[in-house]
Amino acid sequence: MSSSAVDQTALMKEVLGALKTLQTNQIQLAANVDAISGRVNVLAGMKEVRDVANDSSSKSSTVSKSIDTSAPDHDPSDDHVPSSPSLPASELEGVKESTQIALAPKSSSTSRIILTTYPSQSGINPLPMDWGNKDFQLRGPVVVSRTQSTIRRRNAIGAHGGSYSIYYALAVASKEIKVDHRPDFTNTEPAANIGPFPQWADKKKIVSMDPLGHLSPWLFSETIEKENVDIRPTIAITRAHMKLPELEQSVREGRLIPDGKVCLNESGELAVTKFAVEPVWYLPGVAERFGIGTFLVSPTVTPAYLSSDEGTLRRSLFEHTGGSYPELITRGDIKLFLPPIGGLTVYCFGDPAKMSDEKVKLALRVHDECNGSDVFGSDICTCRPYLIYGIEEAVKEAQKGGSGVVIYFRKEGRALGEVTKYLVYNARKRGSDRASEYFKRTENIAGVKDMRFQALMPDILHWLGIKKIDRMLSMSNMKHDAIVGQGIPIHERVELPESWIPADSRVEIDAKINAG
Repeated sequence: MSSSAVDQTALMKEVLGALKTLQTNQIQLAANVDAISGRVNVLAGMKEVRDVANDSSSKSSTVSKSIDTSAPDHDPSDDHVPSSPSLPASELEGVKESTQIALAPKSSSTSRIILTTYPSQSGINPLPMDWGNKDFQLRGPVVVSRTQSTIRRRNAIGAHGGSYSIYYALAVASKEIKVDHRPDFTNTEPAANIGPFPQWADKKKIVSMDPLGHLSPWLFSETIEKENVDIRPTIAITRAHMKLPELEQSVREGRLIPDGKVCLNESGELAVTKFAVEPVWYLPGVAERFGIGTFLVSPTVTPAYLSSDEGTLRRSLFEHTGGSYPELITRGDIKLFLPPIGGLTVYCFGDPAKMSDEKVKLALRVHDECNGSDVFGSDICTCRPYLIYGIEEAVKEAQKGGSGVVIYFRKEGRALGEVTKYLVYNARKRGSDRASEYFKRTENIAGVKDMRFQALMPDILHWLGIKKIDRMLSMSNMKHDAIVGQGIPIHERVELPESWIPADSRVEIDAKINAG
C-alpha cells in the first residue's frame, strides 16, 4: 500500500472520529436543551396557574369590598358530606372504631396493620382539598401515599399507579424497593406546557383526573418540604417518535407526505407529543356524571333523582373490589379516589397549543384498547385499522396547520377484559356468527354488552382545552353522545373507509352499524 493511501486511511479515521465526537456532543446538547425546556415549561405552567389564582383572589377581594353581603365564588361547604360513614351503622358490622393509626415510629415501617382510618380519629389531619377551586393553594394537592410520614395527611383513597399499584406492593414485599422511597423528579418536567383553562376549575367538567397532575411536585414543593408528605404527578408529558408499518405504506401510496416536521421521513416516522394520565376520581362528580342518585318514583320520571348519591357509589366500589378500600366507607370526608384501573394516553400531532385553538381545525380519534388487534393484528375486528386511519387523518390535519389528536384509553374488551372477550370469540365461532347476535353473545356471558361507560371520557378533552371537534374519526354513538353531552360540539363524524375493513371483521362492523 502506498504512503498516500495510508495517509488517506488515517485521515478518514480521523474524520470519522471527529464526526462521532460531534454526534455525541450533539446528542448531549439536545438532551441539555430538552432538560432546560422542561424546566421552562414547569415554570411557565406554575406562573400561569398562579396568575389564575391571583386573578381570582383579586376579583373576590374587589367584590367583597363593594358588596358586604357577597358570597364567595366557591363554597367548599357545597362538597360537604357528613364525616360519618356514608352507609348506615348497621351495615358497617365488623369495622371497629378502635382501629388505631400508628403514630410516627422510629423505623420506616411498622408491624401494626392499619386496616382503615376515621375522620375523628386522633392524629388524622388530611391536607385540605377543595376540588374545582381556581386558586391552586386553596384547592390543594392530591395526597394518597400510605407511608408513615404521609398517611395521616392523606386526602385521597387508593394508590398511585392505577393497576400497577399491585406490582409496587410486590416490590415492597420482596424488598426490591424501600417502602419510604421518595422519587427524584430532576429532569422529569413536562416536555410541553398546557393550560390552565377555565375547565380546570369547573368541578362538573373534570371529575376523573387531576387537572394539576402534571405540575404537582413542583407546584406544591413547599408543601412537600413543610409537611413532609409524598406528592407525586398523575400526568406526564414527553416528546417521541412513532413508527408503524402502515404509515410507511401510506407514504409509499402518497396518502402521507413527509414534511420534516410532523411526518419526518419516507419511512413514515412521526413526531408526537404524548400525555400519560392516571385516573383521579372526584367521587361526588363521578356519582353525578353517572346519574347515581336517589330516585323519586321511578327512573323514568323526570327529574329521575333528587341529587347524586355518593354513598351508593362508594358502597359499590367497596363491595365489588373485594372490600379492598374500606376508607370508601369510613372516610366520608375524603372525596378523591385513585382507582386500580388503567388510564389513557394522548397522542398529539403538531403544536400542542393548537388543540385548544378554536380558529384551527381539530381531527380527533378516541380509541379504546384492543390488544389483539392494535398490537398483534387480529382481523376479527376493525380496531387497528380505525386506529391507523385515525392517526393518518390526525397527521394530515396537523400538516394543514390544524391539530391532530388520538386518545388511547385502557379499556380492553369493552372494559370487560380479555378473558371475557375470548370466551365471546369462542361462542361466536362455535355458533352462528351473525351481526344480529353479536352483542347478545357478550351479554349472555358478561351480563352486559359494554362496560366502557363513556361518561368520564370527555374529561380529557376539557383538560386539553378542546371546545369543538371538526372531524370526529369515529361513528360510535356512545362516544358522540358523551362528548356532545359535555358541551363540546362535533361538526363531522368520519367513518372508516370500506377498503380499510378486514373481511373477517364484517360481522362486528355490521353489528355496530345496526346498533348505531
